[in-house]
This record gives sequence, C-alpha cells and structure tokens, in this order.
Amino acid sequence: MTTAREDLLAAGLAVFDRDGFEGATVAAIRTRAQASNGSFFHFFGSKKELAGTLFLEILARYHAAVIAAVDESCSAREGVARLIRAHLEWVVKSRREARYLFEISRSEWTEEIRGAQRAQNSRLAEAVERWRVPLVERGELLPMTSSLFFSQIIGPAQIFCRAWLSGRDRADPRAQADILIACAIRAVVAPDAIHQPGETV
Repeated sequence: MTTAREDLLAAGLAVFDRDGFEGATVAAIRTRAQASNGSFFHFFGSKKELAGTLFLEILARYHAAVIAAVDESCSAREGVARLIRAHLEWVVKSRREARYLFEISRSEWTEEIRGAQRAQNSRLAEAVERWRVPLVERGELLPMTSSLFFSQIIGPAQIFCRAWLSGRDRADPRAQADILIACAIRAVVAPDAIHQPGETV
C-alpha cells in the first residue's frame, strides 16, 4: 500500500510526462493522486519542490541499477559491457522515469536539489571507481578522469536512447547493445586488453 506522498510523486511523474514541466499544475497532480490541497502542501511547498524531489528519487534508482552492474571481480571488457547493458535495461524498463530524468529542464532545480544531485553523482562515481581504478593501474583501462570515462561509456548509449524515449525510433535500444559495447571498449579499454582469449561480454 502506497503512502499519500508516494501517490503524489507518482501522480507528478504521470502529469509531467503528459504535460511537461511548464504545462503541469498542482491541481492536475492533486486530481490524479486524489489528494487534497492541504495534503499536497503538507509534503511539498510547490510544484518545483515536488519535481526536484521526484528527480532525486528517480536518479537514486537509476544509480542503484548502474552500481549493481559491476564489482571488483569484473574485467575491463566485462565491466564496460555490464554498465552499458544496465543503462539500456533501466531505460527500457523504466521508460517514463527515464524520460523524466533525462529530458526535463535542469533550469528548474534549486541549488539545494543541485547539491543533492552532485552528492548522488559523487557516490555513483566512487562506486564505479572501486572497480575502475585497479584496472587503470594494471593497464587494462586507459587512464582518464571519471567524467570522461562516463561520457565514453554512458554518453553514446544515452544519446542513442533519446530517440527511443522521444518516440522517434521505435526499435528496442537493447538490440544495439553489442555495437555500443564494442565502440565503448575501443574508447576506454587499453588496446592490449581488448582481445582476451576465452572472455565473453
């Protein structure tokens, strides 16, 4: 059984997805959640506050899916493959959440939300770095900053997914996982480690 707060967040996601941030209203969110005006303002001071809270909760779920994909036992190639597949899988299985997370204007966020986002991003980076740094030290992954690494791994998959999220491309993004992985491996895995006998991704 969901709580009133959870109902409001779910309603907010549906209304933002349907009407966009500018078009969404507190009244529409309350109506969908079957919540009173008092109930809404008990939990959220404004539409923007609800939107920011929703953004952070969805971001945390996305990060959890990515973090769960790799651990220190993964090789360079296997880790790259798992990260990309985790991204594609989450986007497809959580399409509405992905549209909200990746498409809504960041200009709406308060500095408090931006600060919380930076903290979440740091925790994601730290988790992935526990897998990545030893591989860089062993020469299996190319040396680069964490931000550059993510841009090479998730960036192309993310750009590719946008067409599907917007409805411009109806093909399941997961069907292109192998080519996205192959391209990412060439971008971040050291040339000598790209072809390792007996390893599959």
